[in-house]
Amino acid sequence: MTDIVIVLPGIMGSTLSRKNKPVWSPTLGGLVQLIGHFAGNIKDLELPDGIGDEHPDDGVEATGLMPDVHALPGIWTPIKGYRRLVKRIESLGYRRQGTDPDTPPGNLVLFPYDWRLSNRYNAKRLAEVANRAHDRWRAQGGPHADAKLVFVAHSMGGLIARRYVECEQGAERTRKIITLGTPYRGAAKAVEQLVNGVRPGIGPLSINLTKFARSLPSLHQLLPEYACIDADGRGELLRTTDVALPELVTGVVTDAMEFHGEINNAAAARPGSRDWFHIIIGAQQPTGTTVRIVGNRAEILETYRDGSKVDNDYGDATVPRTGGVPHGLSLDTALLHHVVDQHGNLQRNEAALDEVEEAITAKPVVRKAVPVIPVQARIPDLVLHGEPLTIEVDVDSDLPQALRVTTTAEDGRIVDARGPRLRAGHASTTINDLDPGAYTIEITSLGGDVTPITSAVLVWPSDAREIGR
Repeated sequence: MTDIVIVLPGIMGSTLSRKNKPVWSPTLGGLVQLIGHFAGNIKDLELPDGIGDEHPDDGVEATGLMPDVHALPGIWTPIKGYRRLVKRIESLGYRRQGTDPDTPPGNLVLFPYDWRLSNRYNAKRLAEVANRAHDRWRAQGGPHADAKLVFVAHSMGGLIARRYVECEQGAERTRKIITLGTPYRGAAKAVEQLVNGVRPGIGPLSINLTKFARSLPSLHQLLPEYACIDADGRGELLRTTDVALPELVTGVVTDAMEFHGEINNAAAARPGSRDWFHIIIGAQQPTGTTVRIVGNRAEILETYRDGSKVDNDYGDATVPRTGGVPHGLSLDTALLHHVVDQHGNLQRNEAALDEVEEAITAKPVVRKAVPVIPVQARIPDLVLHGEPLTIEVDVDSDLPQALRVTTTAEDGRIVDARGPRLRAGHASTTINDLDPGAYTIEITSLGGDVTPITSAVLVWPSDAREIGR
């Protein structure tokens, strides 16, 4: 309780305002309306060519953490919000630190950031905020004098925290980095999204969002640092810097890989650089790890080829285990803690939150009995209004009872609940006629035997006129 906890969200997880008017915020309405409003401002939000690690001086500021589901079509993964994570940390007695110098300092800092910008830029901003909060907290003296920083970061937020520690002189101030689903070595999904662009079926917005996505240094810094590109179909895996990825600017890709190299080199040069890791990753979910380039398209594969060996490399359906472990650590490192769930729900998963609490307090958490049969689920990120939403489930066990698939709308209404039966460990179910909006899919079993899986899905209007409704 004498340390300071700093919470960092993932990409798209910070609310944004421009000239004091929200452009990415839940106050703008449901997710479809929010995306529509964002798209209406996208020309002003797109970053200029060659922005590098600078700020465009466009008046955009990060103002808070997204509390609930957020997504942009074709950019990363739909993510549930950070309300539950912050509430768990506050339940331990941490209180938020305000900016008023006349109020007592707190020991919980929420760090929103402009997720469009380079992670180098945001790490420098983090240094300013974290160091100022740290100095103010320690100035109280007594037991606070030896306080250090504990980072709790989801997804890309972990890259910013790591950059601060390794490259912005944050090592001496830091006690621990707790990450949930951080793509330390990147994710093949980022190749697919940047190369292929946003699905054409979502209308004119697809062109604007594709151009917007390709302007983001941050999204390029989620590209895989590990060898994963099968460019010639022969199975030999290359790095992103060994090939010219279609539609992408080679210099921007090279710079993104240098971002990872700078962190790795700094960590290798300093003894004890791994001592503060507590790495929580999603497990057992079918996850793209390898990319095959076919013409100007990227085809994502769920197998990782290493010479003659072909392995399934499970992850959280977005970040594979290969990409979720920092460079230089083995895949079976004791610093790794597996939670069976998908990327967009790790920061809300009860088992993951127990891990976070244990890492913060250094005390064991009494866990309630939990089911241990893992579920592997394939749930699309996005479907068009009128298209069927098909969910595929595999269970490595013979269950006598059916699964339970529950679909919940943004306002908390259960709009569909069903119990597809497993046959030879597999079940498939199709949900039709979902209205445009964001939905949460939860997979459990009627007998409570399987580990719950939660994922968010965006149903996009097939008619642009529906966006404003």
